[in-house]
Amino acid sequence: MQAVKMYTTAVCPYCVQAKRILQSKGVAHIEEIRVDSQPQERVKMMEMTGRRTVPQIFIGDTHVGGCDDLMALDSRGGLLQLLNAT
Repeated sequence: MQAVKMYTTAVCPYCVQAKRILQSKGVAHIEEIRVDSQPQERVKMMEMTGRRTVPQIFIGDTHVGGCDDLMALDSRGGLLQLLNAT
C-alpha cells in the first residue's frame, strides 16, 4: 500500500473525515503533519500544493487534494486503485 501523508490541524472536521475514509480503505498509518503547531510546514504545504487549507492529502507522490477531492476520487473508484498502486 502507498504511503499516505496528510497536512492537518488539531481542530479540523474535514481532516477527521478524511482519516476515517482512508482508514476504511485499509490505511493503517497516516503521516500527519500539523501545520498549526509547525507554521513552516504550512509554508511548505502551500508551496507544494498552491493551497492553504487543510487537509492536504498525498498518496505516494500524488497530491490528492482536500477532503472533497478524496471523496470524489473514492466515488469514481480511484482511491483504492491509487492506494494499491505499485
